Amino acid sequence: MSAHPRSGFAMPSVFSHAVAACALGTAFRNNETTAPVLVLGALCSVVPDIDVISFALGIPYEHVLGHRGLTHSLPFAAAFATILVSLLSTFGTTQRFSALWVYFFLATASHGVLDAMTTGGLGIAFFAPFDSARYWMPWRPILVSPIGASSFFSDRGAQVIANELLWVWLPALVFTVLVLPFRRNGTR
Repeated sequence: MSAHPRSGFAMPSVFSHAVAACALGTAFRNNETTAPVLVLGALCSVVPDIDVISFALGIPYEHVLGHRGLTHSLPFAAAFATILVSLLSTFGTTQRFSALWVYFFLATASHGVLDAMTTGGLGIAFFAPFDSARYWMPWRPILVSPIGASSFFSDRGAQVIANELLWVWLPALVFTVLVLPFRRNGTR
């Protein structure tokens, strides 16, 4: 990872974040893991963008509470996974909590990783609140996604989806296909 200066406002589409999380979920799926758990994982993958509220609150993008700041960090992913597993335990779920925690952590953390692979925007504050530096992945093939429904359903939006099909969806499919034989054999 390397620090990178501001270069615009960007992220992969919400669809690709959810696809990545569901693919990760295949590694954790067993007879007790249900579709609602995968849906929760997909939701975990989009929760970090709750920080867009910072724009309405007048918080600068580059602030630790700004977009791609604290909610995109690994400590946030750990805290969010802990809260979600704790809430599930109060409902008496029979899931293995350690596996659920790892899945929810990875699903939430995948958001920042994908954002760090885009061609624009500020880097990700992976270590906030302990370090507010913004980082990029050294390889950034994912095109910047337009923000907002009207701009997403445009020629640019179509280019982004085609790009994400190649760089997010195809690897997610390959990962899922590679994991499936292990699931059938009962190993993880």
